[in-house]
Amino acid sequence: MNQVAFRERFALRLVGVSKSYGAVRALDNLSFDVAEGQFFVLFGPSSVGKTTALRTIAGLVKPDAGEVHIFGKDHAHAPIAGRGVSMVFQSFALYPHLTVYDNLAYPLREEKVRREDCDIRVKETAAMLRLSHRLERKPNTLSGGEQQRVALGRSLIRRPKILLLDEPLTNLDAKLRHDMRAELKRLHRQFGMTIVFATPDELEALSMGEEIAVMRDGAVVQRGTPDELYQSPSSTYVAGKIGSPHMNMLQATVADDARSFETSLGRIAPKHWRKTAAAGEAAIIGIRPNDIRLAGSGEKAITSKVQLLEPLGDITIVSVAAGKEVLRMVLPESKATSIKVGDPAAIVINPDDIHIFRAASGQVMT
Repeated sequence: MNQVAFRERFALRLVGVSKSYGAVRALDNLSFDVAEGQFFVLFGPSSVGKTTALRTIAGLVKPDAGEVHIFGKDHAHAPIAGRGVSMVFQSFALYPHLTVYDNLAYPLREEKVRREDCDIRVKETAAMLRLSHRLERKPNTLSGGEQQRVALGRSLIRRPKILLLDEPLTNLDAKLRHDMRAELKRLHRQFGMTIVFATPDELEALSMGEEIAVMRDGAVVQRGTPDELYQSPSSTYVAGKIGSPHMNMLQATVADDARSFETSLGRIAPKHWRKTAAAGEAAIIGIRPNDIRLAGSGEKAITSKVQLLEPLGDITIVSVAAGKEVLRMVLPESKATSIKVGDPAAIVINPDDIHIFRAASGQVMT
């Protein structure tokens, strides 16, 4: 397959994009691709480069190096106009002196769209976003969710090929965030547009992204579906960011047989041998809270004591002290009702459910 045909399989493709602001390296050889029609998430804490990446795609930032292909054409240093990209900012960036109607119409007026066509598209967009009854209102009279929908509508009305969303739900309360997640998924299904969504929120990333790129220090450290990232994290960094409650981490040492691991809970011997393990090497054992359970009668178990109970409706997070470790496990509410703080608890960890990382690098041990 030739290079042009390969590029055209993607709505968006970043290749080796770097950007520095003085001594600060905002993007470091950033590369990823997004299939047409995909809901793609850039995930990571603040200052990992998510916003800079979106602004580079939109043309608001010129990269120091690299390529930004939009439907097969490199736009890294091209003007903003003509990219077919629209961006919704975290701050909403509405014009406070304009009505909702005029805020929605503004991009079309800038593009010199005929008044009659502009009116039709404003009313269609308002109806789609359930804003028809708010068209004559000013932004400061709207709820946070309504303001967010106006900001979204102002981008959608341009009918972009790619919609960029920069932490758009951060300023909303919990219920509105839930409602807007559903709204964005509905709009994605309705229009089938390509969406790149940046967020530091794990729930948003896992519930919305068809594919997620986990970012660190201006680069993607792992990408995959929510299930892939949860089940096979490539590093302690990813393991600590994906999954709630977060993964338990135990200090360990590769045993003399180079197959098992010495921990404060005793020796753990997984069925699958890590071929690159070296006897005496420092390691980190990761255990998902869902992979720890209470022992059955007569079952070989680890002795622990209950330290904390966190009821969450149908499940309870139980923290137990075992040896020198404090572990969190998730139990169904029906099993947790009989447990009290201070009770002894016999727990079982399936050695084949553990994740093993190198202590020196944090990378998964294979």
